[in-house]
Amino acid sequence: MSANKETIAQWIREKKTALGIEFGSTRIKAVLVGEDHTPIASGAHDWENRLTDGIWTYTLEDIWTGIQDAYAKLAEDVKSQYGETLHAVGGIGISAMMHGYMVFDKAGELLVPFRTWRNTITAEASEKLTELFAYPIPQRWSIAHLYQAILNGEPHVPDIDYMITLEGYVHWKLTGQKVLGIGDVAGMFPVDIHNHDFDQKMVEKFDALVADKGYSWKLRDILPKALVAGEDAGSLTAEGAKLLDVSGNLEAGIPMCPPEGDAGTGMTATNSVKVRTGNVSAGTSVFAMVVLEKELKKVHPEIDLVTTPAGDLVGMVHCNNCTSDLNAWVGLFREFMESMGMEVDMNRLFGVLYNKALEGDKDCGGLLAYNYFSGEHITGFEEGRPLFVRRPDDKFNLANFMRTHLYTSLGALKTGLDILFRDEQVKLDVLLGHGGLFKTKGVGQKIMAAAAGVPVEVMETAGEGGAWGAALLASYRVWKEEGETLDAYLEKKVFGGQHGTVMEPDAEDVKGFDEFMVRYHAGLPIERAAVETLPEKA
Repeated sequence: MSANKETIAQWIREKKTALGIEFGSTRIKAVLVGEDHTPIASGAHDWENRLTDGIWTYTLEDIWTGIQDAYAKLAEDVKSQYGETLHAVGGIGISAMMHGYMVFDKAGELLVPFRTWRNTITAEASEKLTELFAYPIPQRWSIAHLYQAILNGEPHVPDIDYMITLEGYVHWKLTGQKVLGIGDVAGMFPVDIHNHDFDQKMVEKFDALVADKGYSWKLRDILPKALVAGEDAGSLTAEGAKLLDVSGNLEAGIPMCPPEGDAGTGMTATNSVKVRTGNVSAGTSVFAMVVLEKELKKVHPEIDLVTTPAGDLVGMVHCNNCTSDLNAWVGLFREFMESMGMEVDMNRLFGVLYNKALEGDKDCGGLLAYNYFSGEHITGFEEGRPLFVRRPDDKFNLANFMRTHLYTSLGALKTGLDILFRDEQVKLDVLLGHGGLFKTKGVGQKIMAAAAGVPVEVMETAGEGGAWGAALLASYRVWKEEGETLDAYLEKKVFGGQHGTVMEPDAEDVKGFDEFMVRYHAGLPIERAAVETLPEKA
């Protein structure tokens, strides 16, 4: 923190602050930044999705009790640190996990439980729409969920008045505005990057596809308005202020920026919204975003086409699984150590095991693992089974074991990145890394550089995550100068030319990872057999 407490207290009183709130998959985080864009207070609420009737979901009560708790903790943090009661801020930004399906009737009532990005229940719709549009439509996208509900003959479809993603829903309730940032607009339905709007020709194709159903709505009727970063997305209403701050201290009238998905806030928080930059977020799930110089030559179902918050085209590789299985194995080592009567420092344990991986053979000595806790669309799985397998004469030791689990945590991601970098010849100057995989200095970064084959940079500020990115988008909405682009604002006013540690890919690591991937793809029938012979528990 560069400013002293007196200065920060003055910023708070004078509303020279911006608030970002992000709904992650396991945590809702609120971050308040000051005039210098540095975080000055935060609050968080842990939550978990639930599997209800085969659908991964969160309830509306989960959403509102969660955001209220995160905000209350942030307000408490402000009070305890600076002695100020939080009455207003300069601007607010809401972010959340992209995609998914929330549909409401004319009375504003939720028609079916929120279907999150994690669901892999729309394969038929995804395939048919990809063919219809000649454009990749992932299973997570809102339009895939809508069309699958139509194919299933679900009774709620005729009553839909509004379809939106999670952050768009929260923004709607706080402002009354049915809008969404272009980055997650592109996670609902294909966009026209030149007009920064839903692709009208594809909208018309969809309307024609379902015309025989006789619905009272056309697709445009039920979609939000698309906005780019910096545009006016409304203000906090009196009702919204009460929803967010149950204490009643927060005032109405605060400007709000377009609500964005976690991919957009991740790009913002890593200063990777410019062409030829990209970022990779590696935690429970993993996704890489690459800002493209031009459109891809072919349709690739493995590559999502979305945009930056400013509307530039992005190739996105999204994978459901990353560190969960790796963390489970580290947990097993912790259990062993505790059984031996040892005290366990988890940070040290992760550090020792991750660094041990660097001692392993470049190709992991022949070992193989799959980290599939859930399905993985890039490799064609609707369900997953974590799996480790080896031949009797493979080099089975701790270093190779840990290296295998680090490699496989990026196996599906590398499958997609190889399409971008090798098949499509996309050029990238640097890939910004953030998330739990990068916490042990130098290890995740080295493995990621080997997977991507491009330089990987890790910045200290990347740990602040998407809530900070949402706060930066809110500050851009309020404090940008006339004609100032988002990438210029970030470069000059937020990051000030600061850069983190860059690691170039090691040629031997790249070669070893490629050899591992040959084994990874050849072994997918083993994973398929595990799924088929070990059905999910009832």
